[in-house]
Amino acid sequence: MKPDAAQLLDPALVNPALRADPLADGAVARMLGDSACNPARLFPRIAVINAELARWDTNGSLAGWRALPGTDPEIAAALEDYVQRAMRLPDWADKDCIARAEKLFMDMSMLSCTLLFCTSLPECYILPDLSAVLQAAGQLELHTDYRVRSTAAMIFPVMMRGGMTDAAGGGIAQALKVRLIHATIRHLILRGAPGSLPAGAPVAPIAPAGPGMHHTLYAHGWDGKRDGLPCNQEELAYTLLTFHYAFLRGLRRLGLGLPREDEQAYLHAWNVLGHLIGIERELMAWTMEEADARFQAMQARGRAAWSARLAADPGEADPRPPLAAALMQAMANELPLRVLKPFPILLTRYLCGKQASRDLGLTRRVSLISRALFALGLGTVRLIDAVVRIFVPGFSISRLLTRVAGYRLTTRFLMDQTRPLKLPDALLGQVDQVMQDWRQDPKAPAFMKRIEAHLVRSASATPPAASAPQPGNRQA
Repeated sequence: MKPDAAQLLDPALVNPALRADPLADGAVARMLGDSACNPARLFPRIAVINAELARWDTNGSLAGWRALPGTDPEIAAALEDYVQRAMRLPDWADKDCIARAEKLFMDMSMLSCTLLFCTSLPECYILPDLSAVLQAAGQLELHTDYRVRSTAAMIFPVMMRGGMTDAAGGGIAQALKVRLIHATIRHLILRGAPGSLPAGAPVAPIAPAGPGMHHTLYAHGWDGKRDGLPCNQEELAYTLLTFHYAFLRGLRRLGLGLPREDEQAYLHAWNVLGHLIGIERELMAWTMEEADARFQAMQARGRAAWSARLAADPGEADPRPPLAAALMQAMANELPLRVLKPFPILLTRYLCGKQASRDLGLTRRVSLISRALFALGLGTVRLIDAVVRIFVPGFSISRLLTRVAGYRLTTRFLMDQTRPLKLPDALLGQVDQVMQDWRQDPKAPAFMKRIEAHLVRSASATPPAASAPQPGNRQA
């Protein structure tokens, strides 16, 4: 059907920053009703919803899922309808490509965790509007662990074997939770469903009624004319790029790039996840070339928007550097030697590039000794890998070191249940099994496996720093 003139003039049709997720937003609107105007009723209803979401453990549990007896009928009906409509894989999903991507994830193992910390998460903060939402929730600046653990709680169930294709997997269940969380964030920040207010109408900040994340989001305020919708389609599509394109680009920069067919399988699997969390197919990238073009264009728009904001208000604080600094500090805290503590910043600079590093405020001076060690180590490793791999297939010092770093970060940030966001026991059991499988690199020669085993034992022998439970822990 040809669109009429009114549709052609609708900015939401051409601007993904003005589009959200009708299915998830509609479900949240049904569950919360008019409680956005009544916080005393709103937050208890969100608690009921979270309790129901915690029951979504496996993909198989979603088939015919029903809310617990006694659940508010409006919440129960909305959740049941949402599950049945959102749980299906798209018609274009290729299970062979997904299985190939799962195998790649398992093969890369702990290396994936290092790239998550030093590429995917930092690149997430480049868009100032997306950073503003994260900063409003205090997730990285004040509670770095929460964001890291919630991200891992999605990645592991999705990318483990059968995560999105087997009834015993948990990828679809976790994706549906994330999709509803995004919709809830939009509802809280806007104090109503997207579309319930005139387009671009400002939401004035108010004093938080409590210390929790939901109270903070509800009180934050929002400038829709300037920033579009919270967690809008462009931000979601950009975040997806950070988890597949930026990750694959990071492998290339480490000299560990994958064959083109493997890269496209990895992109495909993540695009299937994108569908499950409500991203429009037209905003997805299917090749590295297309992904690179989209990524650069989105970052350029984000930088232009930030420049315009600074021109209008020169005193406005940039939300991006505090978020990046918190993440870098969290990684530095886990490194044993003072001379090594700047390495997360140096690796992030190397993987993300100069412009992104400036955006994130990662340009502060680093000690000459640390810079020299990093540069010498990186150059030497790349040279040795290139030469020795000719004679010993599978040899890679770069892979070994990033695997050991990833193991340390995973054990500290994901397996430590004293940190914020208590992960479900079922997920911890799955991750623990994966970590057991990852203890030996299947691609490495036997002598390198022994070296890695020694380094991993050394990392395990150092107990993580004590971390007292913080208020507001939530099930994933």
